[in-house]
Amino acid sequence: MSHYTMNYETLQRLFRAISMSKDPEEVALMTVEGITSALGVKGCVLFLLNDKTNEFEIAAAYGLSKAYLEKGPISALRSISQAPEDGPVAVYDVSDDPRIQYPEAARKEGIVSILAVPIVVQGRMTGTLRVYTADHWEFTLNDLNLLQALAQIAGMSIDMCRLLRGYKHSIEVLKEMRDPKTIKSTKWTPYEGVPVSVGTRAAT
Repeated sequence: MSHYTMNYETLQRLFRAISMSKDPEEVALMTVEGITSALGVKGCVLFLLNDKTNEFEIAAAYGLSKAYLEKGPISALRSISQAPEDGPVAVYDVSDDPRIQYPEAARKEGIVSILAVPIVVQGRMTGTLRVYTADHWEFTLNDLNLLQALAQIAGMSIDMCRLLRGYKHSIEVLKEMRDPKTIKSTKWTPYEGVPVSVGTRAAT
């Protein structure tokens, strides 16, 4: 049994970096890489929920093989099912837990324990942050609280980055529409160019 010690200095740098970034992909990658480094765990994945398919889609991953990440679709109902009010869900032994959707793939990857933290934006679950260890994980309440805070900050930052990107693109479209030289015959609506929110865009 192992206890993973949180490197708080690394997490402080990660919090600052996330707050300064305006790129959603960069935020997701910094989050998973920073958590893996801060905890010294095997890997970390940030999933976003696709409301249409009810599946988790990988936004960023660190420390895990391509074969494991591409093992198959991750069902939000079958794979460590979570609700916002449930909080973090810990799987002590992936080989003996019915909540694991792909236990054989996890075993081959060398994964022993998983901690899943829901990402909630404006009261709605938009994804999940999952930490993977190569040993049985005896986590502390402080670890859970920090990971929850980091998951929420990352989720809100990704959502804001997407909205900002869509807003800037919409302004450019409006500028082109006002220029007689660039007027096109195709129809346009105010919603074009605005990305779908984190929770509606279309493990582990």
